[in-house]
Amino acid sequence: MDAEKRLLANALLDFSNDRFVLLSESCIPVQSFPVAYGYLTGSRHSFVEVYYHKGKTCRGRYSRRMEPDITLPQWRKGSQWFELRRDLAVAALTDARYYPLFRRHCRPSCYPDEHYLPTFVAMLHGADNSNRTVTYVDWSRGGAHPATYTAGDVTPELILSIRRSEVPCMYNSRPTTACFLFARKFSADALEPLLNISSTVMQY
Repeated sequence: MDAEKRLLANALLDFSNDRFVLLSESCIPVQSFPVAYGYLTGSRHSFVEVYYHKGKTCRGRYSRRMEPDITLPQWRKGSQWFELRRDLAVAALTDARYYPLFRRHCRPSCYPDEHYLPTFVAMLHGADNSNRTVTYVDWSRGGAHPATYTAGDVTPELILSIRRSEVPCMYNSRPTTACFLFARKFSADALEPLLNISSTVMQY
C-alpha cells in the first residue's frame, strides 16, 4: 500500500492527470485507448471494489485495535486493482487519520491493499464510488489465486467475452454489460498471441 500511495503521489504531480488506474505487469487492456479514456472520463464515479462478508478473509482480518476510528461494521474488502478520480486520489494520499491504523494493526494475515481503500472510500466517499473494479479477474477455478491465462488461452473470443460481462454492472447509475477495461492475469508467454490480435481486436 505504501508503494501504491507513492505511485499516486507521482502521478498527481502532473495536473493534467484526472483519473488514476492501478494495474500490474500481468494486466492487459481489453478495450481500445479511446474507448477506455471515454469510459473513465465520462464516469461520475470512481471504481473501487467494496464488499463485506463474515468469513476469515474479510471479517476475520479486522482488528478491534482500530476502534473507535474504524469499527467492524465499517470494515470492507475489495480488489487492489482500483481506479480513482483525482479528488479521491488526493483524499487517500493525504489521509493521516485512518492509514496509520492500517500500518499498525493490519498485519498478516490482514492485507492493507485489499482493505484500506475499500474501507476508506466506503466510510467517506461512498456516493462517489461504483463499488466495483474495471479489471476483470477469473476466480472460477477456485483457490487463493485467480486463473492465469497462457498463450493457448488467448483468442479474440476470450477478449470479446471479457468485454461483454455476463452479469450486468452499473455505469452512471444505469445497467450495462460493458464492465471491464482491463483483465488479468496473463503470463509472459501470452504476449506474442496478444500482439498478434492487438490491432484487430483491441485496436492498438
